[in-house]
Amino acid sequence: MEVAKTNVGFLLLSVTIVAIIVGAAYAAERVIGKKIGLEKRRGKQNVRRMVTIAVLSTIAVVLMFFEFPLWFAPGFYKLDFSELPVIIGAFTFGPVAGITIELIKVVLNLLSNGTTTAFVGEFANFLMGCVFIIPASFFYFLRKSKKNAVIGLLVGTVTATLAGCFLNAFVLLPKYSEAFHVPIESFIAQGTEKISAIKGMFTFVVLAVAPFNLLKYALTSLITILIYKNISKILKGDYKD
Repeated sequence: MEVAKTNVGFLLLSVTIVAIIVGAAYAAERVIGKKIGLEKRRGKQNVRRMVTIAVLSTIAVVLMFFEFPLWFAPGFYKLDFSELPVIIGAFTFGPVAGITIELIKVVLNLLSNGTTTAFVGEFANFLMGCVFIIPASFFYFLRKSKKNAVIGLLVGTVTATLAGCFLNAFVLLPKYSEAFHVPIESFIAQGTEKISAIKGMFTFVVLAVAPFNLLKYALTSLITILIYKNISKILKGDYKD
């Protein structure tokens, strides 16, 4: 926590970005809501919606404990499926609900485990989750169909993969380096231990970060396609697609 106290500026910036993301998602949802009557249906399901968001947030937190490294990525990148309840919630109730679940997940995990990354890891987890769920749920809500779900998840996966490369290269790894007074080269060296072709930041993000995020969100998308239809009626109650 001592390191985190010295990173207050980054925390404040993170809060600002979170507010912008929530505002953008809310605006997008309002546009969609006018087309499909989302607000009218939501009024009838408000209690169920809140309870479901709470349940999905709890499941997401639990899933964060089950993480494992991948053979091609440095040990500080670990795969988990905590985005699965988040995207299910976003598909069920809209982008804002998805962001709410994502935020609750990160906050609860922070409260229970504290931070070992000076808030950088928590911010990255939230931001990457939003980059995935917002386009995915937006496309799905435009016209609810399996085809649109696949398109949305594909767009979300590609967007999160590209965003992950940019954020790691220009924001996250530099902030880790600054917060812990560790040269960036040491992070790259951990990548080189896994893949000898990694020689610098460019090859690090192309050969380690991009495949990691692509695999993570592709697997999450695949599981979502396989299970969502079977549980959507339970989550939505009287909702009719």
